[in-house]
Amino acid sequence: MLIKIPRGWELPESAATPEAAYWNRRTLMKGLAAGTILAAAGLPSTRALAAKGSDAPADDPSAKLYPFKKNEAFRLDRALTDPEVNATYNNFYEFGSHKEIWKDAQKLPIRPWMVTIDGLVEKKIEIAIDDLLAKMPLEERLYRHRCVEAWAMAIPWSGFPLKALVELAKPASAAKFVVMETFMNPKVAPGQKQFWYPWPYVDGLTIEEATNDLAFIATGAYGRPMAKQHGSPLRLAVPWKYGFKHVKSIVRFSFADKQPKTFWQTIQPQEYGFWANVNPDVSHPRWSQKTERLLGSGDRVPTQLYNGYGEFVAALYAGREKEPLFK
Repeated sequence: MLIKIPRGWELPESAATPEAAYWNRRTLMKGLAAGTILAAAGLPSTRALAAKGSDAPADDPSAKLYPFKKNEAFRLDRALTDPEVNATYNNFYEFGSHKEIWKDAQKLPIRPWMVTIDGLVEKKIEIAIDDLLAKMPLEERLYRHRCVEAWAMAIPWSGFPLKALVELAKPASAAKFVVMETFMNPKVAPGQKQFWYPWPYVDGLTIEEATNDLAFIATGAYGRPMAKQHGSPLRLAVPWKYGFKHVKSIVRFSFADKQPKTFWQTIQPQEYGFWANVNPDVSHPRWSQKTERLLGSGDRVPTQLYNGYGEFVAALYAGREKEPLFK
């Protein structure tokens, strides 16, 4: 007899919020113009969502690719966050430090968008975003998302496994890290004019982290291209790490033999470490990590080590127990 052992992020079918009650993607894509499906489901109308900036960017030609096929291996133990909540409560320091940044982020031009893959690789690659998407195995995954500010969401990301990009890059054996860099355009992103920040935004992963099954490059959410405030057209999604690790609007992937100095490490190394793994026992100076607030419901729930994904990533950190901050 075949016995299925559930993964750490899975739950019994009887305990799950029915997906159709939250977001029937294929039916939705057929009925967007009238907005009647969302209304029937008790969700905001499509017009209201567009007004809140959660609709797919009008200048994103990849819309015809969505929705992607769901990878059923990645499921949730909580309801998806309402798309309007998801759309209007964001961090994107390139456009400012307030949470209602979605309006300003609509200024971000996402085509043309070139991606550079360089460093310790077989050959430098410069590729347009739509050509990159054509080379990648596209899918949807349901992930928990946890901010170091102790709030949390649950999001249906669309995109591709980061390890597929690593395979495309063909890194040299000396490459130990993947360094990701966001766009630099102060003309449209006024936050980048603030000289006390070390622009552009840079962060990174070890090769082992980048090729872990959970590491994901998101290109969309809720069955359509990603809203600009979430880091369109490419952002990192690593659900076992705090949100400040999730680089937005990526233009460069560099393979390096040395650990990079990240954006937040440069600003405040006593508060933000390279690893940034969710850990209830390591508090930030301003936020206890013991519990988290679920956006939308306001419920407080206990924080799980590695955000509940420990059985799949804990082995990556064996021997690093004494390294500082969010280990």
